[in-house]
Amino acid sequence: MKKQMLWFCFLQLLFSSVQAQLQSPSDFLGYPLGSRHTPHHLVQRYMEYVATVKPKHVQLREYGRTQEDRPLLFLAVSSPQNMSRLEEIRKTNLLLTNGSVLLNEHQLKALPTIVWLSYNVHGNEASSTEAAMLTLFELLRDGSDCTPWLTNTIVLIDPCLNPDGRDRYVNWYQSVVGKSANTNPLSREHQEPWPGGRSNHYYFDLNRDWAWLTQLESQQRIKLYRSWMPHVHVDLHEQGFNEPYYFAPAAEPYHEVITPWQRKFQQEIGANHARYFDKNGWLYFTRELFDLLYPSYGDTYPVYNGAIGMTYEQAGIRAGLGVVNEDGDTLTLYGRLIHHVTTSLSTIEVSAGQQQKLVQEFAAFFKNARELGMGVYKSFVLKNETQRETYLQKLLALLDEHGIEYRFGTNTTAKGYNYATAKEENFNITSSDIVINTAQPNAALVQVLFEPRTLLSDSATYDITAWSFPYAYGLQAYASKEKIAQGEVWKPTAVVNRPTTYGYALRWDSPTAASFAARLLQAGVKLRYAEDSFTANGKKFNPGTILILKTSNERWGDAFFDKISTWANEQAINIIPLSSGFVQQGADFGSEKVHPLHAPRVALFSGEGTHSLNVGEVWHFFEKQLDYPITLLNLNSFSANDLVGFDVLVLAEGRYRFLESRESFEEIQKWIQGGGRLIVIGQSTTQLAKLDLGLVLRKEENSTEKSSSPALFKNRNRDQISTTTTGSIWRISLDASHPLAFGYPGFYYSLKTDDIVFEPLKEGKGWNVGQTLQEGPLAGFVGSRLKPTLNKGLILGQLPVGQGNISFFADNILFRNYWENGKLLFCNALFFNAR
Repeated sequence: MKKQMLWFCFLQLLFSSVQAQLQSPSDFLGYPLGSRHTPHHLVQRYMEYVATVKPKHVQLREYGRTQEDRPLLFLAVSSPQNMSRLEEIRKTNLLLTNGSVLLNEHQLKALPTIVWLSYNVHGNEASSTEAAMLTLFELLRDGSDCTPWLTNTIVLIDPCLNPDGRDRYVNWYQSVVGKSANTNPLSREHQEPWPGGRSNHYYFDLNRDWAWLTQLESQQRIKLYRSWMPHVHVDLHEQGFNEPYYFAPAAEPYHEVITPWQRKFQQEIGANHARYFDKNGWLYFTRELFDLLYPSYGDTYPVYNGAIGMTYEQAGIRAGLGVVNEDGDTLTLYGRLIHHVTTSLSTIEVSAGQQQKLVQEFAAFFKNARELGMGVYKSFVLKNETQRETYLQKLLALLDEHGIEYRFGTNTTAKGYNYATAKEENFNITSSDIVINTAQPNAALVQVLFEPRTLLSDSATYDITAWSFPYAYGLQAYASKEKIAQGEVWKPTAVVNRPTTYGYALRWDSPTAASFAARLLQAGVKLRYAEDSFTANGKKFNPGTILILKTSNERWGDAFFDKISTWANEQAINIIPLSSGFVQQGADFGSEKVHPLHAPRVALFSGEGTHSLNVGEVWHFFEKQLDYPITLLNLNSFSANDLVGFDVLVLAEGRYRFLESRESFEEIQKWIQGGGRLIVIGQSTTQLAKLDLGLVLRKEENSTEKSSSPALFKNRNRDQISTTTTGSIWRISLDASHPLAFGYPGFYYSLKTDDIVFEPLKEGKGWNVGQTLQEGPLAGFVGSRLKPTLNKGLILGQLPVGQGNISFFADNILFRNYWENGKLLFCNALFFNAR
């Protein structure tokens, strides 16, 4: 606290002494910008300094904190006249997003255009935060040619979206660089160790999380973003150090909801950037690689919210302070940041010159959305099924964060596309279902997030091509070309659990239920689960139902069930009172088909050899959703003896030396035979096929396609697309009786991002729990040569090994932690020991 006060007093003294004479970042920091990496706390100090020296031009606020408790900063920069009415401008702009407000010519001229610049979402793309400081200085320094642009422009600056990742990279680099930078790309300062600084604290790529909002930083940023809704948003990145600079216009595919104006303005921005780069002899490229499709990027999310969204990519990943690239040129940190400053200022320049047109088109975007909607579908209907109610509520909470409008349905019928069957069908709507009409301000975002199949103008995409919410959340849904009537505003049903004297049943139907069971286990409550379905008190319960009984819980005394119901109410969990262990159908609670549920001790491999993003997905799921302890082990220092204290070992995607041969697997196999459980995810499952356990990796079938002409060298990259899938959704048929499938309705929607699929296990070798159907994918691109290979293949299953087992999932069931439909599969492998 004393340090903060001293710093504040220093700023006040500095302000009074220099009388608003703004120092450059180099002068303030005490070293030339670009000669070293600036840690986040010094970036913060410079931003605080500028806000203190230029209070009539700058407003600084902290909009949140990271997982490691670093501040997330945000600056509004403009002319004194605009800053004096900043809140009025913000609120007026938000009125435009309602779609029902039109501005007259005078109001149009009076409303500045709003440009938002986002820097350093990937922590090791380090030049952009340096550029943020210099961009701010160039806008405000005395005599700057840029200052007049602020007359009709509000510039919003987020200098570092990922402070934790940035400081991880900066601190590492400072620890390995010598007295001067070594530009040899083989030097250790260009070989960043695991997990790298790209990701946040939980090893998540924040530039894939704008729509899914799984991460704390994203959740706080989106609240701020939606409170401003800029007209232009730029996300400044770095790419490999051998690449030229990339700026707009973007590559195809563009999503079909992107307006002609949004396309045209990208061209104008690109032309202005090119003018500056040509003048300086800097290389660049446009219209390649970086498309506008996947909705969770820092360029596409703004586009689907009416803005001009763009990504700028500077060469620089692993470049440190300087590196010799493949052209023999030395790429320096200073040179990298200057390129970003140039495009930042060029963006503001063009936006200032197009102020009226930007505001006018922004208003028209939302007016057209409210009046006409966007896309072919007019309504989306989410069925409110008891077994999936928790998933529905979780999705609606996410829609609230994005400002998407929805209501209850009315008792009626309609015709629409059935997500489950991929066919047009007549269907019934009840007053408890959810209806989302696209004629609303967020029409574009609704269309993109809910459409069952995304139209691709080009199959060569930078990310996945399928993501639809009903599949991600496992919901029964319909997309209709009719505008369906809506009923009352949705309100969550209050959960009030009734008392019991015998026991409770917890339906095992969601990760939320698993989290509650995990809480009880950690508290020492003894639980049991039913292997088969049963009927009690006139209610049917599915396999996997958790039983909370007085048996074995006598130590809790008479207050036991009161405690259980209180905890359930706190988590809004429905638990059903039971009056007896004598059931009407199925096995009684003392049957051998009702098993104890134990609290597993869980370990997860991390470190070199594992994929940090998937490790992060598992780690984050345990800590933030399941709320259950997990121990991260370092793979390189691991010994088989370390497993004595664990019941479950999770292998995230990676390459594991002990899976390379039967001999190297022996020690792990002994642990499994003694009752250990191995959970293997994604690409790591391919190594299981080497161990003679009965699992056989399916290879690509020979294509019967005949080409009328020989392959051309220029098409070599595109020709490879026929053997890939860039994120496709498949309906997986499940063996609902197997514990891995508990809580599912006999099928599962899987997101496939690669070609991994197995031959069905032969009888006696294990359990074929989940297989693809022959019809092909429900959504997303699959290459023509790969599609027959994936049909009728094994995606998930279990291999019995002695008293233990190996659960394998060919696809990433925790993909970016937004694929809610896969999380219960993981919980099943974690808690249930099938024998």
